Amino acid sequence: MEDMIRGGGTAPLGTYREAVDWINGLIPFGIRPGMERILAMMEKLGNPHRKLKFIHVAGTNGKGSTCAFLTSTLLQSGYSVGTFTSPYITKFTNRFQYNGEDISEETLTAVANTLHPLVEEIAASELGSPTMFEVATALAIVYYAEHAYPDVVVWETGLGGRLDVTNIVTPIVSIITNVGFDHTDVLGDTLEQIATEKAGIIKPGVPVVSCVTQPEAVAVLKKKAAECRSKLYLAGEDFSYEVTGIREGLQTFMFKGPFRSIEIGIGLKGEHQCSNAAGAMMALESLRQYMAFMLDDEDVQEGFRRTFWAGRLEEVSPRIVLDGAHNPEGAETLAKSLPQFYKYDKLNLLMGMLANKHHESYFKHILPIVDTLILTEPDFRKKMDAEDLRAIAESLREKYAKENLVIIVERDWDKALQLLKSTTTQEDLAVVSGTLYLISDVRGAILQQPDSEKGW
Repeated sequence: MEDMIRGGGTAPLGTYREAVDWINGLIPFGIRPGMERILAMMEKLGNPHRKLKFIHVAGTNGKGSTCAFLTSTLLQSGYSVGTFTSPYITKFTNRFQYNGEDISEETLTAVANTLHPLVEEIAASELGSPTMFEVATALAIVYYAEHAYPDVVVWETGLGGRLDVTNIVTPIVSIITNVGFDHTDVLGDTLEQIATEKAGIIKPGVPVVSCVTQPEAVAVLKKKAAECRSKLYLAGEDFSYEVTGIREGLQTFMFKGPFRSIEIGIGLKGEHQCSNAAGAMMALESLRQYMAFMLDDEDVQEGFRRTFWAGRLEEVSPRIVLDGAHNPEGAETLAKSLPQFYKYDKLNLLMGMLANKHHESYFKHILPIVDTLILTEPDFRKKMDAEDLRAIAESLREKYAKENLVIIVERDWDKALQLLKSTTTQEDLAVVSGTLYLISDVRGAILQQPDSEKGW
């Protein structure tokens, strides 16, 4: 590992653990929308982000899956790919991938040591300390620009788009998967407000792809694209997909775009994944048509077929499914997908949430399909009290729940998981849903991954 850092001196962060603890130690600075601090860091580093080609992905749901489709298909087509995503399911290094492999602990520590003095310098200025996500974003840029050198970087927004620090880049294509009600405390509580924040990633002259359907959100995207003179490829207008069935465990759909049509099969479950895959396919078509990317049909089909994304309708053991549905749209999709892909007598659901969201709408979609609801708390500082969740569920019971719904509160998620297992027979289905912080812990426990870390 590099002991010396930019400008000389000894590295202040001696180990990977120290580097991660330092970055996570910036969490109390919270979410502070704005570009000033990331711009200052990039300026001091010589603007390394300008050396890279980015595919920028925003949206309420489906960002991670869309990034996974893009990464898998570009890799299969012979390109080297960086993938920056959040939150991570297993380990801090997950968020910085190159060709499907995590950044090494040594490289992460070395890059953190490069950033450390710059962060201290900015923290001492009137700008204040960079946040955890700002430093993670800077770390990704330095890793890809000065260590890994990928042909393209698949680049997921953290929150929103317009003021998200990932928006420092000018991409070669932008994707806005969809717009729904999430992070309303930061992004606004109308679809127009949320769509305006997501549309902030649209850059002058850069093509943008979207699967947004609500008329008021579509109007926002069209207006912004017109202002930027950017070509907008909109699902249902400029490209379409028609689900053709399930064959050999794969969902198949016919993609019809402005340049060609192709049948695609995907292993990820849920009809919403066809929408995510179609959006990814349209973005790839834009790169093929306008930037001379070589994407043969066979490679494209194989890339989509091989795509995997943890914690999304993932069967981690017989009769136990994990799904990180944590907002109303995610809950609606989950409720629709479970009966499509699984046969069961009773559905037992374990869930835990963060306290920064409104969960009534989530329950309205989930309660009609659940027989036993076990409410727990994720091992995370912003967890929602399980009794408060029970109060919401009880207030909606009469209108939405099955007649004999059983609601159990067990604050300890590990005990709640054991309870879920013991209540589920071979004819039943057990589902763990809610915040990805809970999914991460449960997944680590079931798959016996003792070094599982988790976080945003």
